[in-house]
Amino acid sequence: MAWITGASLVAWIWLLAGQGFFWRTDVRLPPGTAQRPPNGRPGPAQGLPEASAPWPSVAVVVPARDEAEVLPVSLPSVLAQAYPGRVEVFLVDDGSTDGTGELARTLAAEHGGLPLTVTSPGEPAPGWTGKLWAVRHGMALARERTDAEYLLLTDADIAHGPDSLRALVSAARAADLDLVSQMARLRVSDFWERLIVPAFVYFFGQLYPFRWVNRPGARTAAAAGGCVLLRRDAAERAGIPASIRHAVIDDVTLARAVKRSGGRAGPSTGRIWLGLADHVDSVRPYPRLADLWRMVARSAYAQLLHSPLLLAGTVLGLALVYLVPPVALITGAVGGSAPTALLGGAAWAVMAGTYLPMLRYYGQPPWTAPLLPFTALLYLLMTVDSAVQHYRGRGAAWKGRTYGAPPTGAGATAPGEASEGA
Repeated sequence: MAWITGASLVAWIWLLAGQGFFWRTDVRLPPGTAQRPPNGRPGPAQGLPEASAPWPSVAVVVPARDEAEVLPVSLPSVLAQAYPGRVEVFLVDDGSTDGTGELARTLAAEHGGLPLTVTSPGEPAPGWTGKLWAVRHGMALARERTDAEYLLLTDADIAHGPDSLRALVSAARAADLDLVSQMARLRVSDFWERLIVPAFVYFFGQLYPFRWVNRPGARTAAAAGGCVLLRRDAAERAGIPASIRHAVIDDVTLARAVKRSGGRAGPSTGRIWLGLADHVDSVRPYPRLADLWRMVARSAYAQLLHSPLLLAGTVLGLALVYLVPPVALITGAVGGSAPTALLGGAAWAVMAGTYLPMLRYYGQPPWTAPLLPFTALLYLLMTVDSAVQHYRGRGAAWKGRTYGAPPTGAGATAPGEASEGA
């Protein structure tokens, strides 16, 4: 047991220093990109021309399926964007049965703001996921009606601060980025949300360290699907969305396609950026454990390429890294094995320490950091359940649709490409 616990401690020391500092929460949009001058009028922004020069036009595409519950909070925030250039919003109603499309029109009439087009693409064509089929329709309509230089792909449950779009475009122009994505701040109002949501973002960052994602030329690529600003010509080079039409985990697959497609001047990789958001929030509630369980389990096995071997490795890895330290501390203390207890306590302390920044980001008390092994156990069980549901024919189920494994080479992630050194 002492040897196993020692291996867990070594793993944590490596994760602390060698996994892209994934535990830090300071990867944000450059300060000042959304600031306004004292008179409240739009002024020059970092990376953009003077105020007298035109800002690039943007088309906002919002895929929505049965989103009447959250739309009254999210959509008005999109329509109220304080952006100096031309913006049009396209909400694509993906076969909703709760009046999402009509509600969107009503909200636009009540709140005003940016011009809104509500459209519906019909049922997805074979080989397409519903969301990407909706995105395809929205992008095609945007090409027909606008000359937008940028596309903002945002989910129907995402509420944006009034300067969100302005900040995204400023950051994209300042660093000549093909893609800028912000990880929306998820809701943490109920008990299970407080326990599971911060860990969700923590685990995502561990798998896709933001610093590695943002490094030009690095293999690691990821995005957060709720908020993706995409340069139109980058989307065309990467064949978005047709090239990723099968993808269940569409945001990561989209980022990988953009990064692989190269930049405007012909570099080997496209330039992408991913960070945590300050004024982009998910308003979707997950008040019950069952809600969060479905959210994680619907795509966990897809992340493992539907591979039993990767599943087994993931279960063993989670157990070694997250479960061994508390078990070793307790059993070592009870059984009188001081080395085992000390090693377990040290590994648990490093684990909890790396979790503290994420808890602070979500405004959670630091004393909950030692609960991370319990949360990791829940994620382990969700991942196993995801595999079980897949083999029962109910994998990747979401709002009445179920998606199986994609054909070989269609939006899949090859082992070892998910993260450098992972």
